[in-house]
Amino acid sequence: MIGLRVLCLALGYLFGCFQTAYILGRMKGIDIREYGSGNAGTTNAIRVLGTRAGLIVFAGDMLKSLIALLLVGALFGKSHPEAVYLLKSWAFLGVVLGHDFPFYMNFKGGKGVAVMAGFAFGYHWSFIPSSILLFFVPYLTTKFVSLGSLMVYGGTFIQMIIEGQMGVFGAVSQANLIEMYLIQFFLTFMAYYRHRANIGRLLSGNERKTYLFKTNSEKLDLGSKK
Repeated sequence: MIGLRVLCLALGYLFGCFQTAYILGRMKGIDIREYGSGNAGTTNAIRVLGTRAGLIVFAGDMLKSLIALLLVGALFGKSHPEAVYLLKSWAFLGVVLGHDFPFYMNFKGGKGVAVMAGFAFGYHWSFIPSSILLFFVPYLTTKFVSLGSLMVYGGTFIQMIIEGQMGVFGAVSQANLIEMYLIQFFLTFMAYYRHRANIGRLLSGNERKTYLFKTNSEKLDLGSKK
């Protein structure tokens, strides 16, 4: 099983390294990490490149996570039914690490937010409605993407423990469940750590709002650079 864990981690990392924001920015002649917040993710893409570009980035980052988890399920669901969710956890850990720390970008990527949507759809169906509510209720109320993102990670960690102990993930041993919880705790801790500046701004009332249907203050006029 150690070999399968490493394989799923590596597989997830390779998918995670498909850095949609960076690639789209390069197509438009910029390095997204040199503008706005300096983060290669959906929120900064919306602020710098506009809503349409941001939605493309979100879709790309979501799909890479979803495909990685579905692939692990297809490869090991029948041969290792008792460990498939654990292997999905290792794959998702790899996706987040690849997204946040892509080797070809000097390990400077995103914050692991949009990939969480792929987790919700690819890990277990029960995470879909909860993740939608946990993100969109805070975001639509405040326009703070960071708040919704933090709520999703924290809520998913708690939900995984509750559902794991209820047997939602099938015949999974307690040892495997604990390993799943530890992986999810690490991902949640990392998400909160990488959002520490956002948390500080939220607490001080200085966090930046992100709008989907009107221009954000950081949006670049790329056409003027030609």
